[in-house]
Amino acid sequence: MQEKEFINDLFITHSNKTNLPSPFLVQNFIDTLLSVLFPAYSNKAFPSKDELKTEYFTSKQHLLNALLFVESFMDKEIEDVINEFYNDLPVLYDLLLKDAEAIEAGDPAAKNRDEVIRSYPGFYAISIYRVANLMHRLNVPFIPRILTEIAHSKTGIDIHPGATIGSHFFIDHGTGVVIGETTQIGDFVKLYQGVTLGALSVSKGMAAEKRHPTIEDHVVIYAGATILGGKTFIGNNSIIGGNVWLTESVPPNSVVYHKPQLNVEQSK
Repeated sequence: MQEKEFINDLFITHSNKTNLPSPFLVQNFIDTLLSVLFPAYSNKAFPSKDELKTEYFTSKQHLLNALLFVESFMDKEIEDVINEFYNDLPVLYDLLLKDAEAIEAGDPAAKNRDEVIRSYPGFYAISIYRVANLMHRLNVPFIPRILTEIAHSKTGIDIHPGATIGSHFFIDHGTGVVIGETTQIGDFVKLYQGVTLGALSVSKGMAAEKRHPTIEDHVVIYAGATILGGKTFIGNNSIIGGNVWLTESVPPNSVVYHKPQLNVEQSK
């Protein structure tokens, strides 16, 4: 194909493209929203309630600006989506406070909750996931995935917005964590870096099925563990050790660990 024809084909592709909100536009929304929710996250001071209220409505405007790009794909009016999202925001906020509480209580290195909110990548990824998950449940297209990819690019933590995650969720360190779309996670669950909660098969025909595992309450999963399959259940109060590979269910109160053969020799 000659260059002229190639450029013409590219132009046709660009002419027919879906007009989506830019990551920058979505980033403006999430940054403004988190600044309103958490003083520790904000770079702004709000000396009066009116100034805070103005920023609150600015976050609504940012959301509106993003939703205008996907309006033709939505099954609800934009105004209804915004109202439902902000009506549910107090519940989301309460969940995030419980997540921050779990991180502060579970990490000896955490000095206080403000430090968790301001600097912990796990909390940042969980915050964006919870916002994206609420939008996902409101059937907002595209934006939930853009949100979670913002967190993924900044933290290395990849949480699908369709995953179901309970309260007091703690991701420690976090780099390399992958949580698939149909994963179900209970309350007081703690994950370390490199954990994969994935699918046994990536067949497109399984899109409507539960492909990812269920993690029940008070489970700890250590670094590098891989748990796969929609029929895989990890029972309450279980501990999954580092580098474990699981494709079958584990009963409650279990300890599962991988014991490699190590050889240590003194150098000559």
